[in-house]
Amino acid sequence: MPNFLHSLAGLSFRHRRLVLTLWLGLVAATVACMTSFGGTGKLDNTFSNPGSESQQALDRLKADFPAFSGTSAQVVFTTSGGREVTDPAEAAAIRAALTAARSAPQVARVVSPFDARTVSADRTTAVGQVLYEVPQSSLEPGALDSLKSAVVSADREGMEIHVGGAAFGNAPTQSSSELLGVGVALIILALTFGSLLTAGIPMVTAVFGVATAIFGGLSLTGAFSISSTAQSLALMIGLAVGIDYVLFIVSRHRFQLAHGMAPEESAALAVGTAGSAVVFAGLTVVIAMVGLTVVDIPYLTAMGLSAAGAVLIAVLVAITLLPAVLGFAGKRLTPKPGSRAMRREQAVGGAATAADGAKAANATERWFRLVTGRPLLTVLVVAAALGALAWPARDMRLALPDNATAPASSSQRIAYDRISAEFGPGFNGPLLVLADTSHSTDSTAAAQQVVAAVRALPDVAVVGTPLTNGAAHTALIRVVPDSAPSDPATKILVSTIRDHRESIRRDTGAVIQVTGSTAVSIDVAAKLNSALIPFAVVVIGLSLLLLLLVFRSLVVPFKAAVGFLLSTAATLGAVVGVFQLGHAMGLVGMDATGPVSSFLPIILLAVLFGLAMDYEVFLVSRMREAYVRTGSPLGAIHNGARHSGRVVTAAALIMISVFAAFLGSESMMLKQIAFSLAVGVLLDAFVIRMTFVPAVLALTGSAAWWLPGRLARWLPNLDIEGDGLEHGHAAQDFMVGTAGGPGRRDDAVSASPTVG
Repeated sequence: MPNFLHSLAGLSFRHRRLVLTLWLGLVAATVACMTSFGGTGKLDNTFSNPGSESQQALDRLKADFPAFSGTSAQVVFTTSGGREVTDPAEAAAIRAALTAARSAPQVARVVSPFDARTVSADRTTAVGQVLYEVPQSSLEPGALDSLKSAVVSADREGMEIHVGGAAFGNAPTQSSSELLGVGVALIILALTFGSLLTAGIPMVTAVFGVATAIFGGLSLTGAFSISSTAQSLALMIGLAVGIDYVLFIVSRHRFQLAHGMAPEESAALAVGTAGSAVVFAGLTVVIAMVGLTVVDIPYLTAMGLSAAGAVLIAVLVAITLLPAVLGFAGKRLTPKPGSRAMRREQAVGGAATAADGAKAANATERWFRLVTGRPLLTVLVVAAALGALAWPARDMRLALPDNATAPASSSQRIAYDRISAEFGPGFNGPLLVLADTSHSTDSTAAAQQVVAAVRALPDVAVVGTPLTNGAAHTALIRVVPDSAPSDPATKILVSTIRDHRESIRRDTGAVIQVTGSTAVSIDVAAKLNSALIPFAVVVIGLSLLLLLLVFRSLVVPFKAAVGFLLSTAATLGAVVGVFQLGHAMGLVGMDATGPVSSFLPIILLAVLFGLAMDYEVFLVSRMREAYVRTGSPLGAIHNGARHSGRVVTAAALIMISVFAAFLGSESMMLKQIAFSLAVGVLLDAFVIRMTFVPAVLALTGSAAWWLPGRLARWLPNLDIEGDGLEHGHAAQDFMVGTAGGPGRRDDAVSASPTVG
């Protein structure tokens, strides 16, 4: 791998105009394909769960009750000033509004509140239903805006009209706040390199990668179901790793330029060494994200594949486009003699003794010296702190987002709150019970018996009159729970109705199924919850295997797995604390609490796993190399901090800023994902990798790098950091000359360049 990447980078450097032209052509091709075959108008935000009871019943509704098979909207009319919705003038205005709603695009049916008896007890609120035969994702662009315009046109003094319902799900929207994350990343890069030119390179290459990934994904929306959340996740992940991967390689390249290496040779060596670690880190993220497909939920599959594609493109950009860009930059990336950047690079590469090492220590190394001074205390404090942060996760509630957490000023949120206040929270998420009466002697009587049986169950507020289809021998029954759609009591009610399936069949001959958006949400959450532990086991097992191969050690993989579990658990605890319990929720732009998105835990596991392996490889590989050269366990830890600490710190801060920028989204799902990834990277990079890891390595000493002889002979040597390439390279004498010879047992710097 290192030799191949070295050759590829050299080729890209020499033929930089051709490489740049090819990448520009690729971006143009994806834009053309998006325009011709896809686009944002074809994004599909429908939640489906193939094989589940709710999905099977929903599919049957399309044939038997098409008007109830799609999404729906609610039109809430509220009077004031002593007026009542049943007053002749008010009732006429309501009928006029609903008549106008029938003319809105794709509306299949409109149900008057006077026919459905959805008028509040004090007669100040009435709710009309607007039904579609298609899911939300199949609505034409502007269909909901047309509905709003139609009903508001009947507005009159003393009456407020708000439109909400499932059709107005809070899908992700792009906002200018995301540009703030890019701006912060540019500032961090400028401070890291001390050069705007060098700082601009990761930004430019990241834009190429993200543009290719996003436009490429949008070009597939005509043939595949891809959600707007999937595209937002791809943008978030692609931008973060695209900047970080290039940062690692450019840092190595600049270090080598500062010590006199020619630009072409330096670019090839940087990609061959640091680029090998980038490929490994990127593939771990890709594998984890592709692994989401085994859950067999299309919405999650699209998210996983979209993010995996963005990461894969970011890796390709780093090993092909980047060396071409470095070729255009030439020697201009070399720090100026006497500059702060040059002194910093020379200080990293020039310490040769323990005393010199301590004197040249940067801020990261000083921190490492502090935490390794009392390693046992450090480990205990970290474990206790993360355990306390993880504690709220034990009460985590999972559900799909609904309008209860939409912005307080939005029409759908106002409609949701008013319906909850006047009719009860369950009215916002009614259940649909589909009864197959084909084996009953009297279909109508059987449907009425099902109604009576369901009405007798606890937590049932209202059971509607059954709607029958004589030709299909089916009946549709609307059940309104006492509890909100995301309330655990509603989940219990769904289970209770299903548990009574057999007794209802014996008594009536009817076979029932529970569906509707609330039941679909419950079934999706159950499926994801059941897949979480097996997926976590696979991810942890994969991390142990990969790190065993990379570091040829038993302690390092075990320590990394424990640290990953601690940071993940603590992140989930933080998510529960903010979004479910409401602690500091104003800081993330929230005004109402709600459950955690069903998709979040498994997405967090996949993404954080890849990023954790990223930092583990770049940080600990420096320590392992130094230990092999010097034989000093503690000196190797400090050496790793000196070489890699600064760039790992910068990479983590960039990722945090990119993820945090997406907190401005109005989508609660995307907001939760952004928050969890920002907190996850913060904890994993600074608490685990920069604190817990050096403390554990200091505790275990030389045993941290021990591997049984038989296992050592059996395991292949992956050489992720390109150590063999460095030592077999013509520049070996140059590199060794910067750091003292091998075999020293002091706190010397290792003899090879690093990503720092």
